[in-house]
Amino acid sequence: MILHYYFARRFLWMVVSVTGVFFAFLMLLDLVEQMRLFDASVSFGEVLVLTLLNTPQSLYQILPLILILATIALFLSLARSSELVAARAAGRSGLAALIAPVAVTAVLGGLAVAMANPIVAATSKRYDALKETYRSGGTSTLSIGADGLWLRQGDLRGQTVIRAARANPQATVLYDVSFVAYAPEGGPVRRIEAETASLIAGEWVLSNAKAWPLVAGLNSEEAAQEHETLRVASTLTQESIRDSFGTPSAIAVWDLPTFITQLEEAGFSARRHQVWLQMELARPLFLIAMVLVGAAFTMRHARLGGTGIAVLAAILLGFGLYYIRNFAQILGENGQLAPALAAWIPPIASVQLAMGLILHMEDG
Repeated sequence: MILHYYFARRFLWMVVSVTGVFFAFLMLLDLVEQMRLFDASVSFGEVLVLTLLNTPQSLYQILPLILILATIALFLSLARSSELVAARAAGRSGLAALIAPVAVTAVLGGLAVAMANPIVAATSKRYDALKETYRSGGTSTLSIGADGLWLRQGDLRGQTVIRAARANPQATVLYDVSFVAYAPEGGPVRRIEAETASLIAGEWVLSNAKAWPLVAGLNSEEAAQEHETLRVASTLTQESIRDSFGTPSAIAVWDLPTFITQLEEAGFSARRHQVWLQMELARPLFLIAMVLVGAAFTMRHARLGGTGIAVLAAILLGFGLYYIRNFAQILGENGQLAPALAAWIPPIASVQLAMGLILHMEDG
């Protein structure tokens, strides 16, 4: 157990070190990118806040790369100091040396899904809101609940809150919809109800609509007007609406099951979110596969030579498995694979491939 604790401590330190290096590198790159996107009206402090909010998402995405690099660094260090040779001479097999790194990876993977995922979802959502505010002075948001879906569009001329009972899967037609327009000062100025609202060429086309002016001292019902067709300018697009709820990473994994149910009840397709939920549940297993891949090529004595080739092979194989995992995710989102199959087959196959390589290296 003392040896397992020692390997676990060394591996955890490698993970922390590699994570710190990548965090600093991603911070610097994103800071330069954010400064390029915004003009002088956005202060350096606001740009720095945007960078801090956006970096966790980038770091979360490259977590498999961090794990495989930390594994390579660990076993290269053990090989150069002959500690791995000493452990084997004491009767410990190569597979036994992997118990501690795999256990640490399983814990880190579980913490990543249970804790880091909600944090990344919150920071990315806040980043998108601040970015939209700095760019256009207003935000466009979407919320889905038991009473239907809510949209908000806005610019410097004011905000408009939209409620609909349901929508089509393409997010371009809303049914049983109501609009409430607000002045820049914050007070409501007009209310509209319609049977349908279609988003066409930058405006909402409402059918069978009725509009009430909301002005102090005016009888809204008497001044109301009915329209067979009414057009309302919009800052929204089909892509912006779908992106408001269509980015599964912006929703905490704990809230995804409820959100998927609400999304389906509102008439939208929830396949992307179903695939993402399964991908997140399978993430710890894929991280373990990355550790096994890194160990398969570096659990060897440094005097045997070919260390550079072994490291390159481990990284290339890791990238290949990561690409296959993303490709399976795309197939799942397109409906060509069941969500569970798209999420779980690549990690399981990766673990089996890595274990085969390790057994071949160990036993020949």
